[in-house]
Amino acid sequence: MNYHDHCTEQNFPIPKEPVIFSKFASSIVSNGEPLPLDEELTQELDFEAELAIIIGRTGRHIPKERGLDHIAGWSVAHDVSARDWQMKKNGGQWLLGKTIDGFAPIGPSIVTRDEGAPFLDAGNLGVHTTLNGEIVQKSNTRELIFKPADIVAFVSRFVTLKPGDMIFSGTPGGVGIFRKPPMFLKGGDEVVVHIDGLGSLTNRVALVTRAKL
Repeated sequence: MNYHDHCTEQNFPIPKEPVIFSKFASSIVSNGEPLPLDEELTQELDFEAELAIIIGRTGRHIPKERGLDHIAGWSVAHDVSARDWQMKKNGGQWLLGKTIDGFAPIGPSIVTRDEGAPFLDAGNLGVHTTLNGEIVQKSNTRELIFKPADIVAFVSRFVTLKPGDMIFSGTPGGVGIFRKPPMFLKGGDEVVVHIDGLGSLTNRVALVTRAKL
């Protein structure tokens, strides 16, 4: 809930504070690696383009005006989501719906904040997602409700941020769950998440096969 257009598409009020959830390290995959789809586990696999904030300095209770000082740089991230788990199971299993193995593609690289003015605060970078060559999400980081410094300050109220930590900053509108009809990923789909100046993150959906006894 951190892009104005994503709130609008689901008739959700603009939040007063960020919505926070976790992903485990086992969900990380690289650019070009398969994005696993276990159809016995989920039937509603969704795509979410995101700017990843890469933490470079340890901090707790970081004031907003010093938030950028704790950011080393940025990367492209894909917050893959099993919507049936996130929204329907036991009233909503956000953690399980977000952190299945392979549900955090990141890459292709990290761009540091000193690599030019556009990257100092990542405040005006185009973001888009293509699915099998068709643009399905298109926005800009200037549409972020909570900016990177806001997010760092908020999260550090609760937990200590350490170098190498990554914070996904939210997705723009156009996700599959809120389309009419809904659009979910299937085996063989190619998803490309692109952020201007940071590169393109490409992963193809691969069906998980189970050995038969």
